[in-house]
Amino acid sequence: MSLFILLPVIFVSSLLLTMIGLGGGLIFSPFFVLVGFPISTAVAASLFLNGIAALSALIVYIQKKMVDYSVAIPLVVTAFIGAPMGALVTQRVDIQKFIIILAAVLFLAAVRMLFSPKKQAQGKNVSLQVKILVGGAIGLLIGFMGGLLGIGGGVFIVPLLIYLIKVPTKIAAASSIFIVCFSSFSGFAAHAVMASIDWQFIVLASICSFAGGQIGSRIMAEKLKGRTIRVLFGILLLFMCAKLVHRAFM
Repeated sequence: MSLFILLPVIFVSSLLLTMIGLGGGLIFSPFFVLVGFPISTAVAASLFLNGIAALSALIVYIQKKMVDYSVAIPLVVTAFIGAPMGALVTQRVDIQKFIIILAAVLFLAAVRMLFSPKKQAQGKNVSLQVKILVGGAIGLLIGFMGGLLGIGGGVFIVPLLIYLIKVPTKIAAASSIFIVCFSSFSGFAAHAVMASIDWQFIVLASICSFAGGQIGSRIMAEKLKGRTIRVLFGILLLFMCAKLVHRAFM
């Protein structure tokens, strides 16, 4: 597919998804698969671009002091471990099973976006022990799934932080970006050893992903108004899910 189509998709995905605390991998990975990238190449490219978008947004969130490190660091450690494990499994999963798993994740993510509560969580005091134990378990699972499928996992990290660790919504979104940044690059490093990387495409796409992350994160940091975007992306994810299922069984 032409770069004139790929690059704008990457820019817009990074911009809109960082506005709601995500990186972009949720769109990158299935999109690359649907346009014909080999599975390993699609996952590797998605993880790298997801990491770039997350890093771009993270710069803004750290400046705004929106990251809760006591919550994020336990997840970073275990997600950093889990992502390469998922990457290794990618090499052993046949394409039909991979597409079915990815479609199932997109469906769950779409439901999460379409039916997320309108009211923001305010946060409660949770012990450091709970943050470490629960956060570590979440990080390992999300890192593994991210490395396997090429997604950052922010769409699942955010609600888990809100409902299990009682993190306020904006802080959960910013902390999720911190976690996704590390897990994405960890998973990419594992894939880069095993997959063919088109560095010319990666460099051009990274510029678009970084620019989108900068704009989206600044909008989110000032005022989180993601409801309309969530609904539109939920519908888009359902469409992509249907396309993946069709491809898996065609």
